[in-house]
Amino acid sequence: MQLTNHIHFQNLRGDLFGGITAAIVSLPLALAFGVASGAGPAAGLYGAVFVGLFAALFGGTPTLISEPTGPMTVVMTAVITAMIATNPDNGLAMAFTVVMIAGVFQILLGVFRLGKYITLMPYSVISGFMSGIGVILIILQLAPFLGQSSPPGGVIGTLRNLPTLWANINLVEATLGALTLAILFLTPKKLGRYAPPQLIALIVGTIVSITIFASFDVRRIGEIPVGLPAIQMPTFTAAQLTIMIIDGIVLGMLGCIDTLLTAMIADSLTRTEHKSNRELIGQGIGNMMSGLFGGLPGAGATMGTVVNIQTGARTALSGLTRVVILLVVVLGAARLTQSIPLAVLAGIALKVGINILDWSFLKRAHKVAWQTTLIMYGVMLLTVFVDLIVAVGVGVFIANILTIERLSNLQAQNVKAISDADDAIPLTDEEKQLLDKANGRVLLFYLSGPMIFGVSKAIAREHATMRQYDSIVIDLSNVSLLDDTISLAIENVIKDAVDANRQIFLVSPSEEARQILERLGTFELIPADHMVLERTEALRQAVTLIDRTTAATVDRAATTAVDRAEATASSY
Repeated sequence: MQLTNHIHFQNLRGDLFGGITAAIVSLPLALAFGVASGAGPAAGLYGAVFVGLFAALFGGTPTLISEPTGPMTVVMTAVITAMIATNPDNGLAMAFTVVMIAGVFQILLGVFRLGKYITLMPYSVISGFMSGIGVILIILQLAPFLGQSSPPGGVIGTLRNLPTLWANINLVEATLGALTLAILFLTPKKLGRYAPPQLIALIVGTIVSITIFASFDVRRIGEIPVGLPAIQMPTFTAAQLTIMIIDGIVLGMLGCIDTLLTAMIADSLTRTEHKSNRELIGQGIGNMMSGLFGGLPGAGATMGTVVNIQTGARTALSGLTRVVILLVVVLGAARLTQSIPLAVLAGIALKVGINILDWSFLKRAHKVAWQTTLIMYGVMLLTVFVDLIVAVGVGVFIANILTIERLSNLQAQNVKAISDADDAIPLTDEEKQLLDKANGRVLLFYLSGPMIFGVSKAIAREHATMRQYDSIVIDLSNVSLLDDTISLAIENVIKDAVDANRQIFLVSPSEEARQILERLGTFELIPADHMVLERTEALRQAVTLIDRTTAATVDRAATTAVDRAEATASSY
């Protein structure tokens, strides 16, 4: 497997412009997410640099821009809050260790080639999950947007303190936040192509705060350390290691979903195909290094990726260019950001939360099946008020159960049992004649298509009616998939028939079905000459066997009648 992204200079101009534009988009978002997470603006910048660098070098999507994202920030905020609450001295270092664990988890998923399975979940679950994260991000930004410190307790704590927050609103900072939102919503698209609305809002909000509101006490981002960050060695306690691993898995899984969904968007824009497993390895390395240097976790960012591609980028050189621009800020220009108001960053993060909401599906949810709508809103509420992993687990479980039920009902229609010519099963003329000749004593049990465990009820229903037949022909010739549950159900049919001295004929199972039945030992129950390749031959043998049985019964009856007549005559 190729270890690095293929980088060439055939599209140098497009890649350079794409990287520069993506860096301009990344800067305000990295600062906003750093402040929103509680780790500080520097952590946001470090995350944008390290995740972006290693994902660009080792990932599998050349045009993907990787950096801290809204969903990842929401989870990281909860991790930081929980770790600091239980261990004030080492809580932040432990949170960065969780980021490293997330990176290791992503690398393992890529190494074991599980990337293609990450996004195999119902859209209703993904929609509800992402919308829930958007709601969380919006709620968590309400306090800084209104000019106050975030109350303890996360989402629940903020909602409980809303009356207090509103009563103590800082009008100056709230005005700056509202100005930021107005710029983000109202910037014309044509202007947005040349100057990202986030950067415009950041600059305008900062200028207004240091000119018009110079005499007011406005909370600002403060000085960001200049230079490379210090290494954060893995820190943990034995008592919290299990919790940290679980948090790391949740963070890593969310990063995988976020990244691969963005990679699919990049594919649609560039008409290429990303390499899922390599992308996960690249993201994992990036998050490991980000956690090691005190940066936020990151993933593929939709906004940065789309801007990157639309500006002309086609290779990973654009991602490396973006990292160089951000490094310049980290190494020498960080002091220029110290006057940025926190309310402006809160407005930017709040707008990200609004964008994360799946408005397209929310507007049409009432038009789709009520089950889908219920799952989507259920997952969203669980994400906001309970737990991210619980939300996804419950949503996927319920969605899969409903899907299995629908598929089972459809597949149950492919379980058919007939004893005479019937349009339900396509029969040849000879097969119809053979069934008519059998006079209802031969049952043709026909299965087709994929047979999974949900169909076992339909088989059991037909099984209950098989006692009245002398011979049973089980036709598996058109079964494309046979799982263990259905294999056992078929075996029970055969066992009951054998115990009742009925004749069983098995028609041409597929190679996969044959292997499963062989492993179960089912073939040992059936005489070798009763396992045939064609259904016509099986019916022919069954009817012939019945004819012989009938003839033998008639002969025995005649012999018995003669014997009785002779016995009666001799008694006189």
